[in-house]
Amino acid sequence: MTDLDIREIHFLRGPNIWTNDPVMEAWVDLGSLKDTSSDIVPGFSEQIKKWFPGMIEHRCSIGERGGFFQRLDTGTWPGHILEHVTLELQTLAGNTVGFGKARETCVEGLYKVVIEYLDENVAEACLHEAREILLAGYAGKDYDIEDAVARMKRVVDRNALGPSTNSIIAAAQQRGIPFRRLREGRSLVQFGQGANQRRIWTAETDRTGAIAEHIVQDKDLTRQLLKKAGVPVPEGRVVANPEDAWEAAEDIGFPVVVKPQDANHGRGVFINLTTREQIESAFQTAANEGEGVMVERFIPGNDHRLLVVGGQLIAASRGDHAVVVGNGTDTIATLVENQLNTNPLRGTSDYCPWSKIDTEEWDAAILSELDKQDYQPDSIPKDGVRVLISRFANWSTEVTGLVHPRNRDHVTIAAQVAGLDICGIDVVCTDISKPLEEQGGAVVELNASPGLVMHLRPATGEVRPVGEAIIDMMFPAGKNGRIPVIGVTGTHGKTTTVKLLAHLMKATGKFLGVCHSEGLQFGERFAATKTGDRTSGTRGVLLHPWTELAICESSAESIILEGLGYDRCQIGVVLNVGTEHLGLGYTDTMEKMVKVKRCVVDVVLPEGVAVLNADDALVAEMAESEHCLASVMFFSHVADNPIIAAHREKGGKALFVKEDSIVLAEGDKERVLCALSAVALPHTGHLAFNLQNVLAAVGAAWAYGLPDQTIVEGLGSYA
Repeated sequence: MTDLDIREIHFLRGPNIWTNDPVMEAWVDLGSLKDTSSDIVPGFSEQIKKWFPGMIEHRCSIGERGGFFQRLDTGTWPGHILEHVTLELQTLAGNTVGFGKARETCVEGLYKVVIEYLDENVAEACLHEAREILLAGYAGKDYDIEDAVARMKRVVDRNALGPSTNSIIAAAQQRGIPFRRLREGRSLVQFGQGANQRRIWTAETDRTGAIAEHIVQDKDLTRQLLKKAGVPVPEGRVVANPEDAWEAAEDIGFPVVVKPQDANHGRGVFINLTTREQIESAFQTAANEGEGVMVERFIPGNDHRLLVVGGQLIAASRGDHAVVVGNGTDTIATLVENQLNTNPLRGTSDYCPWSKIDTEEWDAAILSELDKQDYQPDSIPKDGVRVLISRFANWSTEVTGLVHPRNRDHVTIAAQVAGLDICGIDVVCTDISKPLEEQGGAVVELNASPGLVMHLRPATGEVRPVGEAIIDMMFPAGKNGRIPVIGVTGTHGKTTTVKLLAHLMKATGKFLGVCHSEGLQFGERFAATKTGDRTSGTRGVLLHPWTELAICESSAESIILEGLGYDRCQIGVVLNVGTEHLGLGYTDTMEKMVKVKRCVVDVVLPEGVAVLNADDALVAEMAESEHCLASVMFFSHVADNPIIAAHREKGGKALFVKEDSIVLAEGDKERVLCALSAVALPHTGHLAFNLQNVLAAVGAAWAYGLPDQTIVEGLGSYA
C-alpha cells in the first residue's frame, strides 16, 4: 500500500462546489496514514512548523492567526496537512494563494484535497513536492526545504504568467471582466466573451499591428519617421562595414553609439564611443547581434522609459547607471556579485525589474565600458573608486508627474507615428521636466510589447496603474466584455430544454452559440460531439468570435470534474435533481448533488434571473441559498403550487399550467401565454413528458425579455 497516494488530479477551472475560483482537486488515498493524527507522531508538528514558519499566517477553521498550528498541536489528519503545505509551497514559490479544503469521501481513507491555484503546472508540482515533504516528516527524516522552494520557483518561472500579464488580469478582475488563459505556458489571455472578446499577449493586444511592430524593429526607419514628424531623435545612419562606421562617426561627431539596426533589450548596443578601435570592434559585435548596424550621435543624460497606452502617457521611469565602489581588495567581478547582484530587485524572474549581471559570460557592452575605464573583470579598483558597469538603466525612480508637457506630446506622437497602441519609449535626457529640445535630449528607441515591471515595482515612487490603463483602453467605461449567457442544468431534460430555448432565442436576431450533450451549434452550423455539455463545449461557444448569446448545458459530470465553463451567467435554469448520477466523483448523497446543480444558481449575476422548478423541493430550496443574489422565477405544472403562491405574494414572477394553458404571473397579475395545444414538439404525444422542459425554456425566454407573441410563435414552429 502506498501512503499519500495521489490517485487522480482534477483542475476545476470554473465555479464549482467548493468556490467560484479555480481549484485543483486531488483524490488522495492516505494508505497506512489514514488513522495517523499529527499529535501522535513524536516531533512531527514541531518539524512542520520549523520547515514552514510562514504557515503561522494560516488561519484554518480556527479563524485566527496561528489557527493551523493549533490544529497541528491538537491533532489533524494527513490530507489536511497536505492541503496547507501545498498552499504554502505555492506562496513561497511566488504564487500567493490561500483557499483550501480537505474532505474525506465515502471511501475510508480517501480524501479530496482542494487547493486554490494560479497556474496548473505549479500547483501540481507543489502537490507532489508537499507529499514528499510529509512522507519525510512522518518518517522522522530531514528535508531540504530551501532546495524544494527553489525547484518550485523554477516551475513558476517556466509556466506562470509574468507581472505584466498579471497586472492586466488584476485590472480586469476589478472591473468584473471575465478572462481565461488560452494556453498553459503562454501569456495569451482572452478577456470578455464571444463577439465582445479582446486578447492580449503580455503587453500586446489583438489590435497591436504587425506593421507597427515591423516599423519599430527597424531602428533606422523609426528614426527617420519620427524625425519627419518633428520628434527629437539622434542623428545617425545605417553603416555597411567597420570602415563605414568610422566614417559615419566622423560625420556625426563624437561620441557615438553603435547598435544593431533591429536592437532590443540593449543587446549589442555600445555607447559613448570615441576611438576608431572602439567603433570598429563594436561594429563586429553589433553585426553578430542583429540585421544591419547603425551609428548614432551619443545623447548624454539619464535613460527614461515612458509608457504610452491608447495615445496617453501612463507612466515614466528614470534609470540609474549600474555602478560598483572599490574596496582595494575585491575584483570587479566580486564587487558586481556583492554590490549589484545581491539586490533583491535583480534576478532572473520576470518579477525582477533589473536583470542579474552575468559574471561568467560577460556582456560585450559591459566589457567595452570597463575597457574605456582601463579595467577588466579581474581588476581590483582602489578603495572608494566608483566603476561604471553599465549605462543601461536600472529603472528605479517613478517620474510620471515630472514629464514636461512638450515631452509628453513627443512620446505620444512617437507611439502614434509607429502605430502602436501600447508603446514603451526610451528617452535620454538630463532633466525630463524640461523640453528635450532645450537640453539636447532625444527619443532613442520605441518598443512593442514593453515590459511593465519597472512601473509596477519602482524603487522610488508610486506604482503606476498600467494594467488598468490597458484594460480601460480595451474596454471603455460601461463595457465589461460579457455577452448574455444562459446556463441550464438538471438531471433530466437539459438537452431538450436547451434546444427549445435556442429555437425561441433565434427571434432575437443575435448570433447564437449553443452547447449541449449532442453537440455545438454556432448560428445555423451544427457540430456533433459527445462533450458538448462539458466545460470544453461552453468554452468553445464563448471563444467563438461571432457569439452574441450563449446557451450552455452543464452536466453533473462536468461540474464535478471540471467546474462550470463560465464565471457568471445572466440566466440560470435548474430543472430537477435526481439520483441517477449519485456516486459520480464520490458525490454520494443528494445533499452533495444539490450543491453540484446549485453552482449554476450561485453564479447568476445580481441583475439576472434564476429559473427554478417549484415542483422539485430540492431545486426550489436553491432560491434560499445565501449565494443566490439574483431574482428568482419559479415554474410548475400546476397552478396551486404553494411555493409559487408564496413567491407571488412577494411580487415574484412565475409560470405554470392552468386550464391546459401556460400562464405567466407576476405578483397578483397573470396572463395566458398560449394553450398547451399550441406547443409543437418534434414527436407527438411527448408534451406531457416534456412539459417541465417547455416551462423552463419559456421561463428563460421570458426572463431574457422576449415578447409573449414571439415566444408563442417559437413554441408553435419548433416541430
